[in-house]
Parts: sequence; C-alpha cells; structure tokens
Amino acid sequence: MALTWTHKDRGEIRVHENLEELSIDLVDYIAEISEASIKEHGAFCIALSGGSLINLMGKLVEPPYNKIVDWAKWYVFWADERVVGKNHDDSNYKLAKDTLLSKVNVLPRHICSINDTVSAEDAATEYEFAIRQMVKTRTVTASENSDCPKFDLILLGMGSDGHVASLFPNHPALEVKDDWVTFLTDSPKPPPERITFTLPVINSAASVVVVATGETKANAVHLAIDDLPSLESSLSLPARMVQPSSGNLIWFMDKPAGSKLDGFKFSE
Repeated sequence: MALTWTHKDRGEIRVHENLEELSIDLVDYIAEISEASIKEHGAFCIALSGGSLINLMGKLVEPPYNKIVDWAKWYVFWADERVVGKNHDDSNYKLAKDTLLSKVNVLPRHICSINDTVSAEDAATEYEFAIRQMVKTRTVTASENSDCPKFDLILLGMGSDGHVASLFPNHPALEVKDDWVTFLTDSPKPPPERITFTLPVINSAASVVVVATGETKANAVHLAIDDLPSLESSLSLPARMVQPSSGNLIWFMDKPAGSKLDGFKFSE
C-alpha cells in the first residue's frame, strides 16, 4: 500500500512500495480524472512530459483501461518537447506515440504536437497559437483566475536537479509570465533546443501530477516539498514553484525518491 499524506502547502504525497504499485496508482488516477473531465465538459485535455513517466503510464493500453477509457474524447498535448524530428529518439512525441498513443483509439486530430520543421522560437509561438485557438473554441477550458488554459491534467516528471517540463533551476524561462509556451536554445540537458509550458500555465491546471522515482531524486523531492528552515535553497527549484492556484497537486513517487521526506521519516 502507498503511504499517503497531505502537506498543508504542497499537495498530496503518495509514496509507493515499488514502481509496479506506483504505475497502477498513477494509471487509476489518470482514468479517474479522464472520466470526471468528460462528464463535466465533454473532453479530457491532458499534457504529457517525456522520460520514465510515459513508461509508467503503459498500463493504460492494457485491460481494463484500454476498454473503459473514452479515448475518443482525449486531447493530448505536451508540457514540453525537444525541438527534434518526430521520429527522433529524443522526441517526447515519439516516446508517447510508441508506448501509448499508437495502441489506443485517440483521434489523430486530437493529438496536438509541435511543428518539428521550424526553429524553437517559431515552434513555441505556433504551439501557443494552436492552444489559444482551442481555448477560443472551448475545446480546452479557460482558467477562471488567469489568462491561461485550464488543462484537466498536466503530468510532469522531475529531474534530480528539481527541473519539471523544460523549466530548469535559475533559467530565465522560469520568469516568463505573459507567454503560455516559451522556448530554450540552451537547455542544461541535451538536446539544447526545447519548448515548454510556462509556470502560469502549469499552475492554472485543474490537476498537476509530479512523478519522481529513484534515489537520485530524493534530495530534490525533499527541497520541493518539505518545510525548510531556509527556503533560499529551494526558491528557484522549479518543482517547488509548481503550485496550482485553484487545482490539485499530487506527488507520485517510489520509496527511494521519498526517502528524505519528513513525512516519510515519521512513518518509518
């Protein structure tokens, strides 16, 4: 069973025994939010990231999820993407397509990926324009609190440096407030050219999930969640800046990633 508690400021924390348990719980949660969103407004708008997060979603293509999820109502976006060709091994689109999207009945016109034939700057501009059009037509809900889209669910992995999407510590992209999508040409992790949702968009979502696995993430998880005597070390940590204004924040992690959390230590 997962060890679960709610932090007064940092959302709900779920620490799982192992990756199998985490994967089942994550997929259950996605299916639940999908069903609730479709009931509420006829669509499920989900933003994905890359990395191990996509593999943890793999059970969605298996029974019972592949039969009970209303895939035709899904609209799929990316919270960040590498500016590479769609068939490139670094592409988040390719990873999601190969692992998940090619195996379920999401409509091709509902898969909203970047233009991979233009510069990072143009790809970000075009992607934001496409999302703004979908807010205009009410396919994507508008936030009540800001000039931002309100995605039903944004799924984020977290790096050992505390980065989420392609928002890295101390990077100017963290300061972008007026754009929904921004671009990088100097990512600290390769490949250097990327597009990413900005913090205001992430923090306008109805639900944000942050997934962290492995011992190398333990310190960043601690800095992102726990009450610290001096917040200075965590203030520019992107994962700490994920704070939905009126949505839910849920952390899914395995025991090694959660091992330095105060709540985890109390429970041992």
